[in-house]
Amino acid sequence: MLLAAGARYARRLCGRGAAAALQGCTGRNCARDVSTSWSPVGAAFNVKPQSHLWDLLGERRGLFGVPELSTPEGFQVAQEEALKKTEWLVERACSTPPGPQTVLIFDELSDCLCRVADLADFVKIGHPEPAFREAAQEACRSIGTMVEKLNTNVELYQSLQRLLDDKKLMESLDAETRRVAELFMFDFEISGIHLDEEKRRRAVDLNVKILDLSNAFLMGTNFPNKIRKSLLPEHIQHHFARDGSHLIIDGLHAEASDDLVREAAYKIFLYPNANQLKCLEELLSSRDLLAKLVGYSTFSHRALQGTIAQTPETVMQFLEKLSEKLSERTRKDFEMMQGMKTKLNPQNSKLMPWDPPYYSGVIRAERYNIEPSLYCPFLSLGACMEGLNVLFNKLLGITLYAEQTFKGEVWCNDVRKLAVVHESEGLLGHIYCDFFQRANKPQQDCHFTIRGGRLKEDGSYQLPVVVLMLNLPHASRDFPTLLTPGMMENLFHEMGHAMHSMLGRTRYQHVTGTRCPTDFAEVPSILMEYFSNDYRVVSQFAKHYQTAQPLPKAMVSRLCESKKVCTAAEMQLQVFYAALDQIYHGQHPLKKSTTDILMETQEQFYGLPYVPDTAWQLRFSHLVGYGAKYYSYLMSRAVASMVWKECFLQDPFNRAAGERYRREMLAHGGGKEPMLMIQGMLQKCPSIDDFVDALVSDMNLDFETFFLDSK
Repeated sequence: MLLAAGARYARRLCGRGAAAALQGCTGRNCARDVSTSWSPVGAAFNVKPQSHLWDLLGERRGLFGVPELSTPEGFQVAQEEALKKTEWLVERACSTPPGPQTVLIFDELSDCLCRVADLADFVKIGHPEPAFREAAQEACRSIGTMVEKLNTNVELYQSLQRLLDDKKLMESLDAETRRVAELFMFDFEISGIHLDEEKRRRAVDLNVKILDLSNAFLMGTNFPNKIRKSLLPEHIQHHFARDGSHLIIDGLHAEASDDLVREAAYKIFLYPNANQLKCLEELLSSRDLLAKLVGYSTFSHRALQGTIAQTPETVMQFLEKLSEKLSERTRKDFEMMQGMKTKLNPQNSKLMPWDPPYYSGVIRAERYNIEPSLYCPFLSLGACMEGLNVLFNKLLGITLYAEQTFKGEVWCNDVRKLAVVHESEGLLGHIYCDFFQRANKPQQDCHFTIRGGRLKEDGSYQLPVVVLMLNLPHASRDFPTLLTPGMMENLFHEMGHAMHSMLGRTRYQHVTGTRCPTDFAEVPSILMEYFSNDYRVVSQFAKHYQTAQPLPKAMVSRLCESKKVCTAAEMQLQVFYAALDQIYHGQHPLKKSTTDILMETQEQFYGLPYVPDTAWQLRFSHLVGYGAKYYSYLMSRAVASMVWKECFLQDPFNRAAGERYRREMLAHGGGKEPMLMIQGMLQKCPSIDDFVDALVSDMNLDFETFFLDSK
C-alpha cells in the first residue's frame, strides 16, 4: 500500500512538480553562505507583508514554486505526470532482481504518488480559492484510484516478496532498508494482497466501505442538533443560534458560566442519533472483519503493529496503572470543583460531566492572576519566532531566516516562508507559515508535509518542505500580532513537528520526519511545550512590544503552577477516552452496545456519572484518525516528559543534549523502531511504570522553587 505512510500515521506528505521547482539547494553540495533573499525572522512576523517589484513584474512561479500549479488546471498536469511515471516505476520494480534497489524503487514510487496526493491534500482544505480546492480534491481522487490499483497488483507485491523471502539477502541490508522493506510489505498485506482472489476482493471492498463510513461518521460528529425554543428556559435561549422556532445546539458550550446552559448543551448535543449510531457500529464491525481477514485477532492488534506499545494488552496495562496512580488526585480535584460549584450554585451543587472545564478554569483564575491579556503584550509573534530561533540555534546550531516568496508561490499574501539553515550543513528545508485567520480557513492548528526528505540517486538530498497552519489574529496599525500563553504554546508545539520534518535525515521518504508511529510522532511537539513553559527559555524573548520590559519571572511561575490545577481530572478523562477506544477496537462482536460500553467504561475510568440519553461516543471524531491509538497522546507526553527531565531540565540550552536529541530521535523519522530511539536518548529502556511515573510526577513539579534554586 504505497500511500500508506501518510495514511497510517495521519501525516500529510507531498508534491512532485516540486521536483524541479522546489529543488533549490538539495543538501550535500549546498553553499554555506546566507542568501540575499533571507532576512531576520523576528522582524518579518511583526510587520505586515508588503508587495515587492517581482510580485508585480516577475514570472508567476505557481504554488510552492511548482510551475504547473500557477493555475488550478495545473493539478491535472501534475497528476498525469505522476501517473505516467508510476507506470514506468511499476515495470521497473517488477523486472529488477531482488536487492536494495527494490526498496529504492518502491520508495521512489511512493514518493511519486505522495508528492501529488499530499500537496493536494493540503490545498483542498487550505487554499482560499474554490477552483484550487476542487482541482486538488480531484487530484486526490485520481491518485487514490491509482493506489487502489497498485494495492491489487500481485506482480508488484511478488517483486517485494522475493526480497523478503531471501533471508541471506535481507540480512545483508542495513537496518533502515530492512525496516522500510518490511513496512512496505505490512502496508501491502493490510489490503489483503497476500490472500486468494476472493478474500482479496473482500479486503478491497472492506477498505472502500471503511473509508466511506469514516467520512460519514466524521461529518456526523460535528452535525448540530435542533430543539424547539419552547423546551428551553427563555433566559438561556440567547446562548444558542436560532432557526425559526428551533434553537441550534452545535457544541458543548463548556466555558459558559451558566450551569443550565452547559447542562442543556451537553444533553442536547450528545443526544443519540440513530444514523450516526449505526454508522459507528458498522465502522467498528468492518474494521474488525478486515483485521481478521488479513490475519489479526482484533483491529487494535493490527493498528498497534510497530508502535511503542506494540500490543493492546500493553496499552491497557499502561492505562490501568495510570488510572490507579491518578485516582486519589482525581478524587481531590473533583472535590475541589464540587466545592467551587457549591459556593457559586448551592441549589444545584452536584458535580456533573459538563462542569469540569468551567469550574477548573474558575479555580485557576481565583488562585492565580493569569488573565491572558496581561501576558499578550509580552508575546508578540515576532518575539516568539525570535525565541524559537534562539532556542534552535543554541540547541542544534540552526537559524531560521525569513525568505522572500515569488508571485504565485503562496496561497495568501500573509503566508511567510522560512529557510531552516544549519551552521555547517547549510539549508535543511523550508517551512511555510500559514499563521493568520481568514474566512473559511480550518479552525485547527496542524502540520502538513509538502515534500518528504530522501536521498536521491545522484547522491543529493531532497529537502523537506512543510506547512504550519495556525489561526492567529492579524497585526493592526497600532500593535503587532499578540499571542496568549496558549497560542504561544501551540506555536512551539507545531514547530516541534516542523523540526522533526526538517531534521529527519532518512534515506527513504516513506519514513521521513513525522512518518513514524503515532505514539512517537507527538513526542517532539510535546517536548517543545516544556521549553515554552521554562522561564530560562521564555526570558530570552518575552518582552513588552512597546517598552521592551521583560516578562516578570513571577508571572511565568504563576502560569506554570496554574496549569497543574485539576490536571489529574483532565488526564483521567483522557484515560477514559483511550480505554473506550481500545475496547471498541478489541474483541468482536462487542458484548454490549457502544453506549452501554461507554457507561461502564466511564464508571471504571472516570468517576463522574453517565448522563442518561446521551451518547458521547458519537461525537468522538478521533475514532476515525486515531482508531485504537488515542492513547498515543498520553504515551507521547510520558516520553517527552522523560526526555525533558533527563536531558534538558538542568539546562534547556545544552548543545550536547540537543545534538544527542537530533542524532538519537529526530534524525530517524520512522526508519527505526521507536523504542530503540527512546532507549538511545535516555540510555535506558523505560518500562510502563516509568511512563506512568513520568506523567504523574509532572503534577508535582515546582517550577518556582527550581527557578529560585537555579539562579
